[in-house]
Amino acid sequence: MATTRDAVPARTRVRMPREIWVLVVAAFVVAIGFGIVAPALPAFARTFDVGVAAASAVISLFAAFRLAFAPVSGRLVGRFGELRVYTVGLVIAAASVGATAAAQSYWQLLLFRGVGGIGSTMFTVSAISLLVRLAPPEARGRATGMWATGFLLGNIAGPLAGGGLIAVSLRAPFLVYAAALLCAMLVSVPLLRGRTGDRAGTDPAEAPATFPTAIRHPAYRAALVASFANGWTVFGVRVALVPLFVVEALRQSETWAGFALAVFAAGNAATLLISGRLADRRGRKPPVLAGLVVSAIATGLLGFAPSSGLFLALSLVAGVGSGLVNPPITAAVADVIGSRARGGTVLAGFQMAADVGAIVGPLAAGAVAQAAGFGLAFALTGVVSVIALGFWLRAPETLPRPHDHCDATAETVAGERAVGAE
Repeated sequence: MATTRDAVPARTRVRMPREIWVLVVAAFVVAIGFGIVAPALPAFARTFDVGVAAASAVISLFAAFRLAFAPVSGRLVGRFGELRVYTVGLVIAAASVGATAAAQSYWQLLLFRGVGGIGSTMFTVSAISLLVRLAPPEARGRATGMWATGFLLGNIAGPLAGGGLIAVSLRAPFLVYAAALLCAMLVSVPLLRGRTGDRAGTDPAEAPATFPTAIRHPAYRAALVASFANGWTVFGVRVALVPLFVVEALRQSETWAGFALAVFAAGNAATLLISGRLADRRGRKPPVLAGLVVSAIATGLLGFAPSSGLFLALSLVAGVGSGLVNPPITAAVADVIGSRARGGTVLAGFQMAADVGAIVGPLAAGAVAQAAGFGLAFALTGVVSVIALGFWLRAPETLPRPHDHCDATAETVAGERAVGAE
């Protein structure tokens, strides 16, 4: 029974290593660049005389490349080390965005943007792996919360800058994004060099944690389901259905849809750091359970909101729920991997779960909305969070005890599977 680690004593505040701040700043720079090109990409695609579906395919192909290359990125991290994959990923992403700015046809645009998905997933998997290895086990929640906040703030600030650049040229945002990626690489790589190792060591304690081993642990399975639910809700349904509901059901302008998305982001940003601290002090499970409950209720009720004001309030609450979930589930995955092992394939699987949710969510919820209305579509999204809640109720606590000499790795905690699930 003690292996579930339900009782977590109070902890002293741990100073965050400099390298974590480097990763957070790099995440912000990458995200702000992505936000800069987001409003320009569909309009740029339309300049090649293609329809709306073809313009949307540019965005979908990027996501498809990310999803398909994620397992490869995980294996590359295990073989060559995080820093090399991190560097190459940023170079590929910068080259892709620069080539996109120079595209002379729709097919060139499609190819260049798709290749960018490869660089994106290499950067993401290696950066999270670095975060796992460099963050103290007792501060993983804070570290992942900081990293997620950097990305979120970049995504909020990016479109504001991108709108001004579009007025100059539709190609200008891509050039600025390419420069931002190169700057992130030139600044962060020298500061990280020498702190991560170049290859997986021959010491068994440093052997890569594998996906087949991690999937045996109930906390990792719960994290996969929660990541899927988060991708479905945050990256899929929120972007796909909220603007349509605001315009078609609430009879408001597209500006109101932007307000709803901004309010969700505000609730998310306000909660990420708090959730990370709670995960380090009280354990991973409490904020995850609370966040899934809040997210399920608020998201499930969105489609039944009778007024714009109530819809905005529910969007804010849904953002709070999402913010409560993100840092703890990432920290739980880090606990399963352990700080002395490279877990590229484990992290790749975790990322893929969110990507699959982001792809399946809009398709499933969109079909339900068309057949039975927005209310049932948002209710279905709430049910997905409830399913994730069921997995987390049975998962053990993974937060290492203060007196542990090393945090639990996938190899050691997988043996607790039967006990932790009871």
